[in-house]
Amino acid sequence: MAECHPVGFQWVMEAKARGAKVIHIDPRFTRTSAVADTHVPLRAGSDIAFLGGVVNHILSNDKYFREYVVAYTNASFLVGEDFVDSEDLGGLFSGYDEESATYDPSSWSYEGVEEDAAAGDRGGKGTGPDEGHAEGDTHGSGGPSMNPRDIRRDETLQHPRCVYQILKRHYARYTPEMVEQVCGVP
Repeated sequence: MAECHPVGFQWVMEAKARGAKVIHIDPRFTRTSAVADTHVPLRAGSDIAFLGGVVNHILSNDKYFREYVVAYTNASFLVGEDFVDSEDLGGLFSGYDEESATYDPSSWSYEGVEEDAAAGDRGGKGTGPDEGHAEGDTHGSGGPSMNPRDIRRDETLQHPRCVYQILKRHYARYTPEMVEQVCGVP
């Protein structure tokens, strides 16, 4: 971070001066590693497995700010009954089409959200700056337009199809032993 984002890194150094512990996780020993309290040299390309282990630890040990997660994330949203996670489909998520090697994400929709028409078929009428585009494209990533009030939720985070429980099951495979084997980090 010190090399690529030196202006942003000043805030890391400010936090360290105030007592924060800096942990740098990178295959290379860099200037950031030199000032970190701990450098964790993992195998190149294994960062996602390492992050999976961190997510598993956080979810398994309730190390998150519950009130924030329930109020400001999709953790309490229920996913439709059509969704099937990768451990039940040999490493692929539901909606995979072998012929085109693409996913149809319609089985990943939240319960209570109606599917929008395909892109390009959303009823755009004109060519002006506010016409002729999909409604979801006017704000954010261009995903389906939805009203969060229409989505079924479980604020207890106990329903087996709420996003929180799906994440918890998905990341349970990232045990400390598995992460050590993949990343080379004890």
